[in-house]
Amino acid sequence: MSSDILKKIVDKNRSGQQTGLYSVCSANEIVLRAAIRHAVMRKYPLVIESTSNQVNQDGGYTGMRPHEFAAQARKIAAEENMAQENLILGGDHLGPLIWQKEPEETAMKNAMEMVRSYTLAGFTKIHIDTSMKLAGDPPGPLEINVCARRGAVLAKAVYECFAGMSDQTRRPALVIGSEVPIPGGSREHEDSVTPTKAEDFLEQVRIFKDEFGKAGVNFNDAAAFVVQPGLEFGDDFICHYDSQKAAELTEALKSTPGLVFEGHSTDYQMPEKLSEMVRDGVAILKVGPALTFSLREGLFLLEAAEEILVPSSLRSKFKTTLLEEMEKSKQYWEKYYSGSKVEVEYKKFYSYSDRCRYYFPLNNVQDAMQTLFRNLPEVPAALLSQFFPLQYCKYMEGKLINDPISLICDRIGDICNGYAVACGFN
Repeated sequence: MSSDILKKIVDKNRSGQQTGLYSVCSANEIVLRAAIRHAVMRKYPLVIESTSNQVNQDGGYTGMRPHEFAAQARKIAAEENMAQENLILGGDHLGPLIWQKEPEETAMKNAMEMVRSYTLAGFTKIHIDTSMKLAGDPPGPLEINVCARRGAVLAKAVYECFAGMSDQTRRPALVIGSEVPIPGGSREHEDSVTPTKAEDFLEQVRIFKDEFGKAGVNFNDAAAFVVQPGLEFGDDFICHYDSQKAAELTEALKSTPGLVFEGHSTDYQMPEKLSEMVRDGVAILKVGPALTFSLREGLFLLEAAEEILVPSSLRSKFKTTLLEEMEKSKQYWEKYYSGSKVEVEYKKFYSYSDRCRYYFPLNNVQDAMQTLFRNLPEVPAALLSQFFPLQYCKYMEGKLINDPISLICDRIGDICNGYAVACGFN
């Protein structure tokens, strides 16, 4: 079962094997198809994860509730002939994240409903995130014991819900922690990031274990702990993992049986850095914006080919449409991008934060995308060489067809490959 796979991965990594899992945090159908297609080709288990602001009991910004997201992921997996036991569904940042302006009673009530809805939908990797402050919390940083107490409440809700389910074979595994990077990357430029101190990590584990005990929750259901291993990305920067700087932290992991680290914001790390992280015990790697960034690159490259092959009156105008929708509704990018007008215009499309991904589901953008695909049922070999050189080689070797979806999925698959190799799936 999928949660058993997660536990086995943890055990193998703890024994010193170069073994891990990576988690695709995206609701984009093309990204999910690309990742699943790569996993099927290499025959490895894959985590597909939705974030609480994407998917929740009220629909989130995708309009999907947990059971609807699960159905979409399972449908794509079936279409790509993935063995169902190799598909692990995960919930990311499940907690009061989207109700931070509410007092604890209201925010936690909503968060409990959300984790129950994820559990009922068959999600077996549950990241509980209670690291954010709520209305009414005292000034200053959130105390770890408060974070842990709230986390234990949500963990108890997960397992009470699971106890009432007919299928008792897919017991959820938890990811917990109090030092959790914000979803989607940093909002401020950072030249370096300091790893969590070893003594702080061990103290966090102790407090979480105590609070779980008070709530009557089995701490052994926690498979991974979120820390800051010393990496991050933002609009225009990437802080790469440094194994030496994280050495004290990763050494401390050895004294916490049954746990590995889960690394957030691993997007844009070089493949060798990903491998080092898994070797050091950061055995679960989260990736999201880097995959939609690659999707956006692929779509822009297809549009460049379209401009060569298709009369102007019949073109998709994909970039123009995307920009128009971003200007109509600025909520997903305006407060995140700063700088001069020229700098902000650049970031709209090319920021590592990839805020334009929020506009891909809109009808006008989807219509333009489908027009682009119809206009290029096949991309000529010479233009593959021009715009998709890696895919051109595979095409010439007879390993890839040249329709737009196959090309983009394979291009995204190149990113997935770095994660798969790091996790030991060669």
